[in-house]
Formats: sequence, structure tokens, C-alpha cells
Amino acid sequence: MNKRAWGNLLLLLTAMIWGTAFVAQRVGMDAIEPFTFNAARMALAALAVGVPALLRAKAHPPTAKEKKDTLLGGLCCGGFLAAASLFQQVGLVYTTAGKAGFLTAMYILLVPLLGALVLGRWEKRRTWFAVALGVAGMYLLCVREGLTLAKGDALVCVCAVLYAGHILCCDRFSHQSDPIALSALQFAVTALLSLVLALLTEQPQLWQLRAAAVPILYCGLISGGLGYTMQMVAQRYTEPTVASLLMSLESVFAALSGALLLHEHMSARELSGCVILFAAILLVQLPERKRTRTAGL
Repeated sequence: MNKRAWGNLLLLLTAMIWGTAFVAQRVGMDAIEPFTFNAARMALAALAVGVPALLRAKAHPPTAKEKKDTLLGGLCCGGFLAAASLFQQVGLVYTTAGKAGFLTAMYILLVPLLGALVLGRWEKRRTWFAVALGVAGMYLLCVREGLTLAKGDALVCVCAVLYAGHILCCDRFSHQSDPIALSALQFAVTALLSLVLALLTEQPQLWQLRAAAVPILYCGLISGGLGYTMQMVAQRYTEPTVASLLMSLESVFAALSGALLLHEHMSARELSGCVILFAAILLVQLPERKRTRTAGL
């Protein structure tokens, strides 16, 4: 298996983990407030990934440049991740989960747009077509009512821009830093910012942490520590636009896990959205057709 295929497989597993984590997050919200939950799971993820990161650094000391890139990347990725989570969480107060899921997933369109406008990285026509298919699939999967933009929708749109920035930031720094250390630092930054918000806006209680211990453990160790670290490693080998499409399958796995574990019903419209989104993923993975030239006689 080549490095590109390996990276894509890791992103597919990441999307599966994140999708099933929605069940844990939904259960956890019954006992704990959102910023406290986010601070706890990100702190746990920082600890879980930070220990092996320190062991790796001790066995293979990084250069001064690698330390600088890892620190800058951790601050950048953590800032984007924390801000995106904040805007999404506040936006969910004013809009439906379906619309929020669709608008958040617009990072699959924003990543190639920002890559082209900011970085001058233009994608192939087939990739743009796959992105358009992905947007259509996400609409059918997530939006069950008319798509009109209100206050909460605008906040979630900002969240989508921030998630696109996070993906591009991971692409920028994962090639120049230790991805394990980079991931641990982004968790620490996100946990710290979430804790500040929790202390300012909520009333964290120890009994809440005990009541939500299982969801926190799953989202901290599996969804956070393992999922985001696999994303960081995989983006060393996969283009940002392809990565965003693969990670958008999170919504498909969330719908499937909700149907299997929470007995939620999936309509024909939602199933067709899943099929279209999978088609977009397959399209962007097809190998390029090699053009051959025949010599004239």
C-alpha cells in the first residue's frame, strides 16, 4: 500500500470514529454542559497523546526548527479547532442540528476555495465536480427543512470557515513537525480555551464529570486522541481537498451509528445523500487517465 492510500485509509477510519462519537456526545450532554465536556475530553486527549509525544522526543530529540514549527503549528491548529467548536456550539442554540451539520460540512467546498485564493493551489476539474457532488449529498443527508440563513446559521458558517482553516493549517504544519507532538499541543490549546469559556459561562461540577465519564473517555481517548492524531498523520500524505471529502463521511457514519445504536430512522432522502457522498469520494480517488501520444507516420 502506497503512502497516499495509507493516508486515505487513516482519514476514512477517522471519519468513522468521529461519526460514532456523535452518539457519545449526545449521551454526554444529558449530564454535563458543552464547554465543560469539551474541556474535559480535550484535556484527556492532550494527556493521552502528550505522553507518547514526550517519549518520542526523548528518543529522537527534535531540531530547533522542528520545535519552533511544532509550537507554532500547535497554537495555530489548536486555535482554529477551539474557535470552530465554539462557533458551532453557540450556533446550535439557534438552529437545527441538520442545518448545522450541513453548513459545518461546507468546509469540503471552502478548503479548495481557500487553497486556490490564499495559497494559489488550483484543483483539477474532476475534483471540483466531486466537491459539488459532496455538497449535494450533504444537503440531502442533513437538511430536512428549507435552507434559510438566520443568526445561528451564520455562526455555523463561520465555524465551517474555521474548520477549513484547521484542515489547511494541519496540511501546512504536519509536513514540518512531529505529528504526534503537534496533535498533543493542539489538544492542550483547545482544552485551555474551552476551560476558560466553561469557567466564564458555566458552573462545572465534579458530579457532572463522574456522570459523563464514559462519553468523556470515549471522546477524549478515541475520538480526540486517536481520531485527530490520525488526521494529523494522514494529512502528510493526502491533499487537503481529498482529506476534507474523506472526513465529511463523518456525517454518514453519524447517521448510520444513530440508526444502529439509537434506533433513529433514516429516510430515503438521507440514504440517497449517503450514496451521492460516497460517489464523490470514489470519483476523487480514481486514478488519472494517462494520455499517450502516437507518432505520426
